[in-house]
Amino acid sequence: MKIKTKKSYILVGVLMVYALTGCLSSKNEKQVYTKPDYSLEDVRNIEKERILNLVEKNPVQALWRAHIIKDETCINTSTQKIVELFSQAYDEKDYFSAYRYYHSLKAASYQGLSSLGVTENELNHLYFDGVPGLTSVADTMSSIGTTEAEIVKHLSEYINGTVTIWVDQGIKVENGVGYADRVIGSGFFISKDGYLVTNYHVIANVVDSKYEGVAKPYIKLSSDSDTRIPVKVIGWDSVLDLALLKAEIDAPYVFTLGASSTISVGDKIYAIGSPVGLDRTLTSGIVSSMSRKLFTTGNVFQIDAAVNGGNSGGPCIDSHGRVQAIVFAGVTQAQGLNFAIPVEYLKMDLPMLFNGGERQHSWMGAYGHTKKEGSQSIGVDVQYVLPSGAANRSDITAGSLVTAINDVPVTNLDQLQSQLMHVIPETLVKVSYINSNNEVSSGLVYMTKRPKYPGYDIYQRDLISASFLPLFGMKLKAVSTLSSDKYAIEELIKGGIADESGFSENDPIEIHKIKLNEDKSVIYTHVYTKNRKKGYLDIGLSLAAQLDSPYYF
Repeated sequence: MKIKTKKSYILVGVLMVYALTGCLSSKNEKQVYTKPDYSLEDVRNIEKERILNLVEKNPVQALWRAHIIKDETCINTSTQKIVELFSQAYDEKDYFSAYRYYHSLKAASYQGLSSLGVTENELNHLYFDGVPGLTSVADTMSSIGTTEAEIVKHLSEYINGTVTIWVDQGIKVENGVGYADRVIGSGFFISKDGYLVTNYHVIANVVDSKYEGVAKPYIKLSSDSDTRIPVKVIGWDSVLDLALLKAEIDAPYVFTLGASSTISVGDKIYAIGSPVGLDRTLTSGIVSSMSRKLFTTGNVFQIDAAVNGGNSGGPCIDSHGRVQAIVFAGVTQAQGLNFAIPVEYLKMDLPMLFNGGERQHSWMGAYGHTKKEGSQSIGVDVQYVLPSGAANRSDITAGSLVTAINDVPVTNLDQLQSQLMHVIPETLVKVSYINSNNEVSSGLVYMTKRPKYPGYDIYQRDLISASFLPLFGMKLKAVSTLSSDKYAIEELIKGGIADESGFSENDPIEIHKIKLNEDKSVIYTHVYTKNRKKGYLDIGLSLAAQLDSPYYF
Protein backbone atom coordinates (compact mmCIF):
# COMPACT_ATOMS: atom_id res chain seq x y z
CA MET A 1 0.00 0.00 0.00
CA LYS A 2 1.34 3.38 -0.97
CA ILE A 3 1.20 6.50 1.13
CA LYS A 4 -0.85 8.94 -0.88
CA THR A 5 0.91 12.16 -1.80
CA LYS A 6 -1.76 14.31 -0.21
CA LYS A 7 -1.27 12.50 3.08
CA SER A 8 2.30 13.60 3.37
CA TYR A 9 3.73 17.04 3.89
CA ILE A 10 7.10 15.88 2.53
CA LEU A 11 8.15 18.54 0.05
CA VAL A 12 8.67 17.72 -3.55
CA GLY A 13 12.34 18.03 -4.47
CA VAL A 14 14.12 20.68 -6.45
CA LEU A 15 13.54 20.07 -10.14
CA MET A 16 16.34 21.02 -12.52
CA VAL A 17 14.04 21.36 -15.50
CA TYR A 18 12.67 24.23 -17.56
CA ALA A 19 9.58 22.83 -19.27
CA LEU A 20 6.48 23.65 -17.21
CA THR A 21 3.29 23.21 -19.18
CA GLY A 22 -0.05 24.81 -18.33
CA CYS A 23 1.72 27.61 -16.47
CA LEU A 24 0.15 30.51 -14.71
CA SER A 25 1.65 33.93 -14.96
CA SER A 26 3.67 35.24 -12.03
CA LYS A 27 2.26 38.74 -12.51
CA ASN A 28 1.69 40.38 -9.18
CA GLU A 29 -1.59 42.13 -10.04
CA LYS A 30 -3.74 41.28 -7.01
CA GLN A 31 -5.98 43.22 -4.72
CA VAL A 32 -4.86 42.19 -1.24
CA TYR A 33 -7.12 42.73 1.77
CA THR A 34 -6.11 45.49 4.15
CA LYS A 35 -7.75 45.67 7.55
CA PRO A 36 -10.03 48.74 7.76
CA ASP A 37 -9.25 51.59 10.14
CA TYR A 38 -12.10 51.29 12.62
CA SER A 39 -11.07 54.53 14.32
CA LEU A 40 -12.72 56.31 11.39
CA GLU A 41 -16.39 56.91 12.18
CA ASP A 42 -17.70 56.13 8.69
CA VAL A 43 -15.75 52.88 8.50
CA ARG A 44 -16.88 51.90 11.98
CA ASN A 45 -20.55 52.62 11.22
CA ILE A 46 -20.42 50.52 8.05
CA GLU A 47 -18.95 47.61 10.00
CA LYS A 48 -21.58 47.95 12.74
CA GLU A 49 -24.32 47.73 10.13
CA ARG A 50 -22.71 44.63 8.62
CA ILE A 51 -22.46 42.99 12.05
CA LEU A 52 -26.12 43.62 12.88
CA ASN A 53 -27.15 42.20 9.50
CA LEU A 54 -24.98 39.13 10.21
CA VAL A 55 -26.51 38.35 13.61
CA GLU A 56 -29.39 36.23 12.27
CA LYS A 57 -27.24 34.37 9.74
CA ASN A 58 -24.08 33.78 11.80
CA PRO A 59 -24.19 35.24 15.32
CA VAL A 60 -20.86 33.64 16.33
CA GLN A 61 -19.01 35.45 13.56
CA ALA A 62 -21.00 38.59 14.35
CA LEU A 63 -19.86 38.41 18.00
CA TRP A 64 -16.24 38.04 16.88
CA ARG A 65 -16.43 41.07 14.62
CA ALA A 66 -18.21 43.05 17.35
CA HIS A 67 -15.31 42.34 19.70
CA ILE A 68 -12.83 43.47 17.04
CA ILE A 69 -14.43 46.93 16.86
CA LYS A 70 -15.29 46.85 20.60
CA ASP A 71 -18.93 47.90 20.12
CA GLU A 72 -21.07 47.03 23.13
CA THR A 73 -24.39 47.21 21.27
CA CYS A 74 -23.23 44.73 18.65
CA ILE A 75 -21.63 42.52 21.33
CA ASN A 76 -24.84 42.39 23.38
CA THR A 77 -27.07 41.76 20.35
CA SER A 78 -24.85 38.94 19.07
CA THR A 79 -24.48 37.40 22.52
CA GLN A 80 -28.22 37.41 23.07
CA LYS A 81 -28.78 35.58 19.80
CA ILE A 82 -26.15 32.93 20.61
CA VAL A 83 -27.71 32.36 24.06
CA GLU A 84 -31.08 31.93 22.36
CA LEU A 85 -29.67 29.40 19.87
CA PHE A 86 -27.84 27.57 22.66
CA SER A 87 -31.06 27.14 24.64
CA GLN A 88 -32.91 25.96 21.55
CA ALA A 89 -30.21 23.42 20.67
CA TYR A 90 -30.01 22.20 24.27
CA ASP A 91 -33.79 21.74 24.52
CA GLU A 92 -33.78 19.81 21.23
CA LYS A 93 -30.87 17.67 22.52
CA ASP A 94 -28.68 18.90 19.68
CA TYR A 95 -25.64 18.79 21.93
CA PHE A 96 -23.24 19.17 19.01
CA SER A 97 -24.54 22.68 18.26
CA ALA A 98 -25.00 23.50 21.93
CA TYR A 99 -21.36 22.59 22.54
CA ARG A 100 -20.19 25.02 19.84
CA TYR A 101 -22.34 27.88 21.10
CA TYR A 102 -21.36 27.34 24.74
CA HIS A 103 -17.63 27.31 24.06
CA SER A 104 -17.91 30.40 21.85
CA LEU A 105 -19.62 32.24 24.69
CA LYS A 106 -16.96 31.05 27.11
CA ALA A 107 -14.13 32.22 24.85
CA ALA A 108 -15.82 35.62 24.61
CA SER A 109 -15.90 35.85 28.45
CA TYR A 110 -19.71 35.86 28.64
CA GLN A 111 -20.61 36.55 32.25
CA GLY A 112 -23.90 34.67 32.14
CA LEU A 113 -22.59 31.14 31.60
CA SER A 114 -23.85 30.05 35.02
CA SER A 115 -27.40 31.06 34.04
CA LEU A 116 -27.56 28.70 31.04
CA GLY A 117 -28.82 25.82 33.18
CA VAL A 118 -25.94 23.44 32.54
CA THR A 119 -22.32 23.36 33.64
CA GLU A 120 -19.43 22.93 31.24
CA ASN A 121 -18.70 19.44 32.59
CA GLU A 122 -22.34 18.41 32.20
CA LEU A 123 -22.44 19.70 28.63
CA ASN A 124 -19.17 17.98 27.75
CA HIS A 125 -20.61 14.72 29.09
CA LEU A 126 -23.75 15.17 26.94
CA TYR A 127 -21.60 15.97 23.91
CA PHE A 128 -19.75 12.65 24.21
CA ASP A 129 -22.68 10.63 25.56
CA GLY A 130 -24.05 8.12 23.08
CA VAL A 131 -21.09 8.43 20.72
CA PRO A 132 -20.05 4.88 19.78
CA GLY A 133 -16.66 3.79 21.06
CA LEU A 134 -16.34 6.39 23.80
CA THR A 135 -16.84 4.16 26.83
CA SER A 136 -16.42 5.33 30.39
CA VAL A 137 -13.05 5.43 32.07
CA ALA A 138 -14.13 2.59 34.34
CA ASP A 139 -15.01 0.39 31.36
CA THR A 140 -11.67 1.17 29.72
CA MET A 141 -9.63 0.45 32.83
CA SER A 142 -11.41 -2.85 33.48
CA SER A 143 -9.56 -4.45 30.56
CA ILE A 144 -6.08 -3.67 31.91
CA GLY A 145 -5.91 -6.83 34.03
CA THR A 146 -5.78 -9.13 30.99
CA THR A 147 -2.74 -11.41 31.07
CA GLU A 148 -0.50 -12.64 28.25
CA ALA A 149 -1.99 -16.13 28.63
CA GLU A 150 -5.48 -14.73 28.09
CA ILE A 151 -4.37 -13.03 24.87
CA VAL A 152 -3.89 -16.40 23.20
CA LYS A 153 -7.05 -17.76 24.78
CA HIS A 154 -9.18 -14.89 23.48
CA LEU A 155 -7.37 -14.26 20.20
CA SER A 156 -10.39 -15.44 18.23
CA GLU A 157 -12.52 -12.80 19.96
CA TYR A 158 -10.21 -10.03 18.81
CA ILE A 159 -10.28 -11.31 15.24
CA ASN A 160 -14.08 -11.60 15.36
CA GLY A 161 -14.25 -7.86 16.04
CA THR A 162 -12.62 -7.07 12.71
CA VAL A 163 -14.21 -7.03 9.26
CA THR A 164 -13.13 -6.89 5.65
CA ILE A 165 -14.35 -3.70 3.96
CA TRP A 166 -15.42 -4.36 0.38
CA VAL A 167 -16.28 -1.42 -1.91
CA ASP A 168 -17.85 -2.71 -5.10
CA GLN A 169 -17.08 -0.35 -7.99
CA GLY A 170 -18.58 -2.45 -10.75
CA ILE A 171 -16.60 -3.47 -13.80
CA LYS A 172 -13.46 -1.77 -15.07
CA VAL A 173 -12.67 -2.15 -18.75
CA GLU A 174 -9.06 -2.02 -19.90
CA ASN A 175 -7.96 -2.84 -23.46
CA GLY A 176 -11.35 -4.30 -24.18
CA VAL A 177 -11.27 -6.66 -21.20
CA GLY A 178 -13.53 -6.29 -18.16
CA TYR A 179 -12.29 -6.67 -14.59
CA ALA A 180 -14.06 -6.60 -11.26
CA ASP A 181 -13.26 -3.19 -9.76
CA ARG A 182 -13.20 -3.19 -5.99
CA VAL A 183 -11.41 -1.60 -3.04
CA ILE A 184 -10.53 -3.88 -0.13
CA GLY A 185 -9.71 -2.67 3.37
CA SER A 186 -10.25 -3.58 7.00
CA GLY A 187 -12.33 -2.23 9.85
CA PHE A 188 -13.30 -2.97 13.45
CA PHE A 189 -16.39 -2.68 15.63
CA ILE A 190 -16.57 -0.04 18.36
CA SER A 191 -20.17 -0.65 19.48
CA LYS A 192 -22.49 -3.60 19.86
CA ASP A 193 -25.08 -2.07 17.52
CA GLY A 194 -22.78 -2.19 14.50
CA TYR A 195 -20.75 1.01 14.37
CA LEU A 196 -17.29 0.40 12.98
CA VAL A 197 -14.17 2.34 12.02
CA THR A 198 -12.02 2.23 8.92
CA ASN A 199 -9.81 4.58 6.88
CA TYR A 200 -11.31 7.35 4.78
CA HIS A 201 -9.28 6.34 1.74
CA VAL A 202 -10.92 2.91 1.76
CA ILE A 203 -14.41 4.41 1.24
CA ALA A 204 -13.37 7.68 -0.43
CA ASN A 205 -15.21 7.00 -3.71
CA VAL A 206 -18.41 6.25 -1.81
CA VAL A 207 -18.64 9.83 -0.54
CA ASP A 208 -16.78 11.68 -3.30
CA SER A 209 -19.32 13.78 -5.22
CA LYS A 210 -16.86 14.01 -8.13
CA TYR A 211 -16.57 10.24 -8.51
CA GLU A 212 -18.72 9.26 -11.49
CA GLY A 213 -18.72 5.51 -11.08
CA VAL A 214 -20.57 3.11 -8.81
CA ALA A 215 -19.23 2.59 -5.29
CA LYS A 216 -21.24 0.40 -2.90
CA PRO A 217 -19.70 -0.45 0.50
CA TYR A 218 -20.08 -3.81 2.20
CA ILE A 219 -18.43 -5.68 5.02
CA LYS A 220 -17.59 -9.33 5.47
CA LEU A 221 -17.46 -10.73 8.98
CA SER A 222 -14.39 -12.74 9.88
CA SER A 223 -16.69 -15.67 10.78
CA ASP A 224 -18.46 -15.60 7.40
CA SER A 225 -16.30 -14.51 4.49
CA ASP A 226 -18.95 -15.40 1.89
CA THR A 227 -21.72 -13.02 2.95
CA ARG A 228 -21.54 -9.35 2.04
CA ILE A 229 -23.40 -7.08 4.48
CA PRO A 230 -24.31 -3.54 3.30
CA VAL A 231 -22.96 -0.68 5.40
CA LYS A 232 -23.67 3.05 5.49
CA VAL A 233 -20.97 5.71 5.76
CA ILE A 234 -21.93 7.96 8.67
CA GLY A 235 -19.02 10.43 8.77
CA TRP A 236 -15.54 10.81 7.32
CA ASP A 237 -12.37 12.81 7.86
CA SER A 238 -10.05 13.11 4.86
CA VAL A 239 -7.38 14.93 6.91
CA LEU A 240 -6.95 12.23 9.55
CA ASP A 241 -7.97 9.43 7.15
CA LEU A 242 -10.78 8.11 9.35
CA ALA A 243 -14.35 7.06 8.67
CA LEU A 244 -17.29 5.86 10.78
CA LEU A 245 -19.60 3.23 9.24
CA LYS A 246 -22.81 1.54 10.42
CA ALA A 247 -23.95 -2.02 9.75
CA GLU A 248 -27.38 -3.20 10.86
CA ILE A 249 -26.06 -6.17 12.84
CA ASP A 250 -25.03 -7.10 16.36
CA ALA A 251 -21.24 -6.94 16.49
CA PRO A 252 -19.69 -10.31 17.45
CA TYR A 253 -16.94 -8.51 19.40
CA VAL A 254 -16.48 -4.85 20.36
CA PHE A 255 -13.04 -3.34 20.82
CA THR A 256 -12.13 -1.01 23.67
CA LEU A 257 -10.29 2.16 22.69
CA GLY A 258 -7.00 2.63 24.54
CA ALA A 259 -5.06 5.72 25.57
CA SER A 260 -1.70 7.10 24.46
CA SER A 261 -0.55 7.31 28.09
CA THR A 262 -0.47 3.50 28.27
CA ILE A 263 1.85 2.89 25.32
CA SER A 264 5.33 4.00 24.29
CA VAL A 265 8.12 3.24 21.82
CA GLY A 266 9.22 -0.40 22.06
CA ASP A 267 5.87 -1.72 23.28
CA LYS A 268 4.51 -4.77 21.52
CA ILE A 269 1.49 -4.34 19.27
CA TYR A 270 -0.66 -6.55 17.05
CA ALA A 271 -2.26 -5.60 13.71
CA ILE A 272 -5.43 -7.38 12.60
CA GLY A 273 -6.88 -7.11 9.11
CA SER A 274 -7.27 -8.49 5.62
CA PRO A 275 -4.01 -7.95 3.74
CA VAL A 276 -4.63 -8.45 -0.01
CA GLY A 277 -8.03 -9.80 1.00
CA LEU A 278 -6.72 -12.56 3.31
CA ASP A 279 -9.09 -12.11 6.24
CA ARG A 280 -8.43 -13.17 9.86
CA THR A 281 -4.74 -12.17 9.57
CA LEU A 282 -2.87 -11.11 12.70
CA THR A 283 0.70 -9.83 12.71
CA SER A 284 2.84 -8.54 15.56
CA GLY A 285 5.66 -6.07 16.07
CA ILE A 286 6.56 -3.05 18.16
CA VAL A 287 5.90 0.68 18.13
CA SER A 288 8.97 2.05 16.33
CA SER A 289 8.12 5.76 16.73
CA MET A 290 5.24 7.85 18.01
CA SER A 291 6.03 11.08 16.18
CA ARG A 292 6.15 10.71 12.41
CA LYS A 293 4.79 13.70 10.50
CA LEU A 294 2.89 12.18 7.59
CA PHE A 295 -0.35 14.09 8.07
CA THR A 296 -0.90 17.80 7.68
CA THR A 297 -1.88 17.99 11.31
CA GLY A 298 -0.63 15.83 14.18
CA ASN A 299 1.79 12.89 14.35
CA VAL A 300 1.35 9.20 13.53
CA PHE A 301 2.90 5.99 14.83
CA GLN A 302 5.52 4.04 12.95
CA ILE A 303 5.17 0.29 13.51
CA ASP A 304 7.12 -2.73 12.29
CA ALA A 305 4.21 -5.21 12.26
CA ALA A 306 3.74 -6.56 8.74
CA VAL A 307 1.16 -4.47 6.86
CA ASN A 308 0.01 -4.89 3.26
CA GLY A 309 -2.69 -3.62 0.94
CA GLY A 310 -6.03 -4.47 2.58
CA ASN A 311 -4.81 -3.87 6.15
CA SER A 312 -5.95 -0.23 5.94
CA GLY A 313 -8.48 0.57 8.65
CA GLY A 314 -7.72 -2.45 10.80
CA PRO A 315 -7.03 -2.16 14.54
CA CYS A 316 -3.57 -2.00 16.02
CA ILE A 317 -3.98 -3.38 19.56
CA ASP A 318 -1.77 -3.59 22.61
CA SER A 319 -1.09 -6.65 24.76
CA HIS A 320 -4.39 -6.09 26.60
CA GLY A 321 -6.50 -6.04 23.41
CA ARG A 322 -7.13 -2.29 23.49
CA VAL A 323 -7.02 -0.39 20.20
CA GLN A 324 -4.03 1.96 20.30
CA ALA A 325 -3.95 2.92 16.62
CA ILE A 326 -5.58 2.38 13.24
CA VAL A 327 -3.39 1.01 10.46
CA PHE A 328 -3.43 3.33 7.45
CA ALA A 329 -0.33 2.88 5.30
CA GLY A 330 2.73 0.91 4.49
CA VAL A 331 5.66 1.68 2.23
CA THR A 332 5.76 -1.13 -0.33
CA GLN A 333 9.40 -0.44 -1.22
CA ALA A 334 10.56 -0.67 2.41
CA GLN A 335 9.77 -3.86 4.31
CA GLY A 336 8.62 -3.24 7.89
CA LEU A 337 8.09 0.51 7.41
CA ASN A 338 4.41 0.92 8.26
CA PHE A 339 2.24 3.54 9.92
CA ALA A 340 -0.85 3.84 12.11
CA ILE A 341 -3.13 6.65 13.31
CA PRO A 342 -3.05 7.16 17.12
CA VAL A 343 -6.32 6.22 18.79
CA GLU A 344 -6.41 9.65 20.49
CA TYR A 345 -7.25 11.20 17.12
CA LEU A 346 -10.10 8.74 16.64
CA LYS A 347 -11.53 9.50 20.09
CA MET A 348 -11.30 13.22 19.33
CA ASP A 349 -12.93 12.72 15.93
CA LEU A 350 -15.78 10.39 16.90
CA PRO A 351 -18.31 13.02 18.10
CA MET A 352 -17.87 14.91 14.82
CA LEU A 353 -17.97 11.75 12.70
CA PHE A 354 -21.08 10.61 14.59
CA ASN A 355 -22.69 13.97 13.85
CA GLY A 356 -22.62 12.94 10.20
CA GLY A 357 -21.04 13.99 6.93
CA GLU A 358 -17.57 15.31 6.31
CA ARG A 359 -15.60 16.30 9.40
CA GLN A 360 -14.20 19.78 8.85
CA HIS A 361 -11.08 21.03 10.62
CA SER A 362 -10.45 24.54 11.95
CA TRP A 363 -7.76 27.04 11.10
CA MET A 364 -7.02 30.71 11.73
CA GLY A 365 -5.14 31.50 8.52
CA ALA A 366 -1.56 31.44 9.76
CA TYR A 367 1.77 29.66 9.24
CA GLY A 368 4.65 29.12 11.65
CA HIS A 369 7.06 26.87 13.51
CA THR A 370 7.93 25.98 17.09
CA LYS A 371 10.18 28.61 18.67
CA LYS A 372 12.93 27.56 21.03
CA GLU A 373 15.18 29.24 23.55
CA GLY A 374 18.13 26.93 23.74
CA SER A 375 16.65 23.45 23.87
CA GLN A 376 13.34 24.56 25.38
CA SER A 377 10.21 25.17 23.28
CA ILE A 378 8.45 28.37 24.31
CA GLY A 379 5.55 28.70 21.85
CA VAL A 380 4.63 28.89 18.19
CA ASP A 381 6.32 31.57 16.12
CA VAL A 382 3.80 33.10 13.70
CA GLN A 383 5.81 33.70 10.54
CA TYR A 384 2.94 34.54 8.19
CA VAL A 385 -0.73 35.52 8.38
CA LEU A 386 -3.18 35.38 5.49
CA PRO A 387 -4.69 38.76 4.52
CA SER A 388 -8.39 38.75 5.53
CA GLY A 389 -7.83 35.53 7.53
CA ALA A 390 -9.07 35.20 11.10
CA ALA A 391 -5.65 35.78 12.66
CA ASN A 392 -5.11 38.88 10.54
CA ARG A 393 -8.48 40.37 11.47
CA SER A 394 -7.81 39.62 15.15
CA ASP A 395 -4.52 41.58 15.12
CA ILE A 396 -2.28 38.50 15.32
CA THR A 397 0.64 39.44 13.11
CA ALA A 398 3.81 37.86 11.80
CA GLY A 399 6.33 37.99 14.63
CA SER A 400 3.75 37.07 17.30
CA LEU A 401 4.38 34.10 19.60
CA VAL A 402 1.29 31.98 20.37
CA THR A 403 1.46 30.65 23.94
CA ALA A 404 -2.05 29.33 24.71
CA ILE A 405 -5.37 28.33 23.15
CA ASN A 406 -8.42 28.83 25.39
CA ASP A 407 -6.00 29.26 28.33
CA VAL A 408 -4.41 25.85 27.65
CA PRO A 409 -0.64 26.46 27.30
CA VAL A 410 1.00 25.51 24.00
CA THR A 411 4.78 25.42 23.82
CA ASN A 412 5.14 23.85 20.37
CA LEU A 413 3.32 23.43 17.08
CA ASP A 414 2.14 19.88 17.86
CA GLN A 415 0.36 21.11 20.99
CA LEU A 416 -1.25 23.98 19.10
CA GLN A 417 -2.49 21.66 16.36
CA SER A 418 -3.81 19.26 18.99
CA GLN A 419 -5.84 22.02 20.62
CA LEU A 420 -7.24 23.17 17.28
CA MET A 421 -8.29 19.61 16.40
CA HIS A 422 -10.75 19.79 19.31
CA VAL A 423 -12.38 22.92 17.91
CA ILE A 424 -15.48 22.70 15.71
CA PRO A 425 -15.26 25.19 12.81
CA GLU A 426 -17.26 28.41 13.28
CA THR A 427 -16.39 28.45 16.97
CA LEU A 428 -14.66 31.27 18.85
CA VAL A 429 -11.38 30.57 20.64
CA LYS A 430 -9.22 32.70 22.86
CA VAL A 431 -5.65 32.92 21.57
CA SER A 432 -2.96 34.14 23.97
CA TYR A 433 0.25 35.46 22.43
CA ILE A 434 3.20 37.79 22.77
CA ASN A 435 2.99 40.34 19.97
CA SER A 436 5.83 41.61 17.81
CA ASN A 437 6.40 44.44 20.33
CA ASN A 438 7.02 41.82 23.06
CA GLU A 439 3.73 42.67 24.79
CA VAL A 440 1.56 39.93 26.34
CA SER A 441 -1.84 39.96 24.68
CA SER A 442 -4.86 37.82 23.83
CA GLY A 443 -7.53 37.94 21.18
CA LEU A 444 -10.80 36.33 20.17
CA VAL A 445 -10.45 34.35 16.93
CA TYR A 446 -13.26 32.94 14.80
CA MET A 447 -12.09 29.55 13.56
CA THR A 448 -12.97 29.02 9.90
CA LYS A 449 -13.04 25.77 7.92
CA ARG A 450 -9.55 24.66 6.97
CA PRO A 451 -9.21 24.65 3.18
CA LYS A 452 -8.23 21.41 1.53
CA TYR A 453 -4.99 23.07 0.43
CA PRO A 454 -4.24 26.18 2.56
CA GLY A 455 -1.26 27.09 0.41
CA TYR A 456 -3.52 27.46 -2.61
CA ASP A 457 -5.65 30.01 -0.73
CA ILE A 458 -2.49 31.90 0.18
CA TYR A 459 -1.28 31.90 -3.42
CA GLN A 460 -4.67 33.16 -4.61
CA ARG A 461 -5.16 35.88 -2.00
CA ASP A 462 -1.72 37.36 -1.38
CA LEU A 463 1.13 38.93 -3.32
CA ILE A 464 3.90 36.74 -4.66
CA SER A 465 6.45 38.51 -2.48
CA ALA A 466 4.60 37.56 0.72
CA SER A 467 3.10 34.20 -0.29
CA PHE A 468 6.47 32.71 -1.16
CA LEU A 469 7.36 32.69 2.56
CA PRO A 470 4.92 29.90 3.54
CA LEU A 471 5.07 28.28 0.09
CA PHE A 472 8.83 28.08 -0.49
CA GLY A 473 10.35 29.43 2.73
CA MET A 474 11.55 32.75 1.31
CA LYS A 475 10.05 36.21 1.70
CA LEU A 476 10.75 38.42 -1.29
CA LYS A 477 10.99 42.16 -1.88
CA ALA A 478 10.57 43.88 -5.23
CA VAL A 479 13.77 45.37 -6.63
CA SER A 480 12.54 46.84 -9.91
CA THR A 481 9.76 49.26 -10.80
CA LEU A 482 10.05 48.20 -14.44
CA SER A 483 9.61 44.43 -13.94
CA SER A 484 7.13 42.73 -11.64
CA ASP A 485 9.12 39.50 -11.81
CA LYS A 486 12.38 40.71 -10.20
CA TYR A 487 12.92 40.30 -6.47
CA ALA A 488 15.55 39.83 -3.80
CA ILE A 489 15.27 37.38 -0.92
CA GLU A 490 14.45 39.37 2.21
CA GLU A 491 14.05 36.48 4.65
CA LEU A 492 14.65 32.72 4.68
CA ILE A 493 13.01 30.08 6.87
CA LYS A 494 15.59 27.67 8.21
CA GLY A 495 15.01 24.21 6.82
CA GLY A 496 12.57 25.47 4.19
CA ILE A 497 12.73 24.67 0.49
CA ALA A 498 14.73 27.79 -0.40
CA ASP A 499 17.18 27.23 2.45
CA GLU A 500 17.65 23.55 1.57
CA SER A 501 18.14 24.55 -2.08
CA GLY A 502 21.12 26.74 -1.17
CA PHE A 503 19.59 30.21 -1.36
CA SER A 504 20.78 33.06 0.86
CA GLU A 505 19.27 36.34 1.96
CA ASN A 506 19.70 39.13 -0.63
CA ASP A 507 20.07 36.66 -3.52
CA PRO A 508 18.37 38.10 -6.62
CA ILE A 509 15.39 36.15 -7.95
CA GLU A 510 13.53 36.37 -11.22
CA ILE A 511 10.24 34.45 -11.27
CA HIS A 512 9.52 33.29 -14.79
CA LYS A 513 6.66 30.83 -14.41
CA ILE A 514 4.28 29.46 -11.81
CA LYS A 515 2.31 26.27 -12.28
CA LEU A 516 -0.27 24.36 -10.23
CA ASN A 517 -0.94 20.67 -10.73
CA GLU A 518 -4.42 19.54 -11.72
CA ASP A 519 -5.93 19.23 -8.23
CA LYS A 520 -4.10 22.33 -6.95
CA SER A 521 -2.22 20.35 -4.31
CA VAL A 522 1.28 21.21 -5.58
CA ILE A 523 2.79 24.48 -6.81
CA TYR A 524 5.84 24.78 -9.06
CA THR A 525 7.85 27.86 -9.87
CA HIS A 526 10.68 28.39 -12.34
CA VAL A 527 13.23 30.96 -11.13
CA TYR A 528 16.43 32.48 -12.40
CA THR A 529 19.01 33.56 -9.83
CA LYS A 530 22.61 34.46 -9.15
CA ASN A 531 23.15 32.27 -6.14
CA ARG A 532 25.71 33.61 -3.64
CA LYS A 533 26.56 30.12 -2.35
CA LYS A 534 27.34 29.08 -5.93
CA GLY A 535 29.76 31.94 -6.48
CA TYR A 536 27.02 34.08 -8.07
CA LEU A 537 26.77 31.62 -10.91
CA ASP A 538 23.71 32.19 -13.09
CA ILE A 539 21.26 29.38 -12.32
CA GLY A 540 17.87 28.51 -13.71
CA LEU A 541 15.88 25.99 -11.69
CA SER A 542 12.40 24.91 -10.73
CA LEU A 543 11.09 24.46 -7.20
CA ALA A 544 8.01 22.57 -6.08
CA ALA A 545 6.04 22.52 -2.84
CA GLN A 546 2.91 20.85 -1.54
CA LEU A 547 0.11 23.26 -0.71
CA ASP A 548 -0.66 21.71 2.65
CA SER A 549 1.67 20.97 5.55
CA PRO A 550 1.65 20.77 9.38
CA TYR A 551 2.89 24.36 9.54
CA TYR A 552 -0.45 25.89 8.51
CA PHE A 553 -2.81 26.54 11.42
